[in-house]
Amino acid sequence: MGKGKIIIVSAPSGTGKSTIIKQLMEKEELQLRFSVSATNRSPREGETDGLSYHFLSTEEFKKRIADDAFVEYEEVYPGRFYGTLKSEVSRVLQQGNNLILDIDVKGGINVKKQYPEALSLFILPPSIETLRQRLLARATDDIETINQRVAKADFELTFADKYDVRVVNDDLPKAIDETYNIVKEFIDKR
Repeated sequence: MGKGKIIIVSAPSGTGKSTIIKQLMEKEELQLRFSVSATNRSPREGETDGLSYHFLSTEEFKKRIADDAFVEYEEVYPGRFYGTLKSEVSRVLQQGNNLILDIDVKGGINVKKQYPEALSLFILPPSIETLRQRLLARATDDIETINQRVAKADFELTFADKYDVRVVNDDLPKAIDETYNIVKEFIDKR
């Protein structure tokens, strides 16, 4: 059984990244798996350790940071950590599956440094204005939150050229097909 490959996917909020990844995950021939993230938050009802997340104490999380056990991690807000363990990446790849990492821009660039053989893919909105319209249409956030997301997206877009491939999502079915073809070609390449 061949060792799997790593696919890094980053995109600003509201670009359709989750929808695109969900569609890719359903294509069995791609053999895509998510890695199970680690966090220091407590399990919520119905969550299982090792399945939903690897639940670690804050001390354990910080020890693993010091031991360089993470591919990437982030302190999402003060005292709350999330990260991807190297052991988790190895586990998925050793099983012969391909690992898809749905990850923010900073994390994505970091992972690419550690795994230069990985495919890094950036999904872009057609424009910042389109992104703003999509976030408004979603009607899940107040205007202040939308403005923050748009400002963050503007910043994140400055990193797009650091990724191997860029896909513009101006038409969702087209963006899904394009992403599928890029990923399939990458996986099939020996």
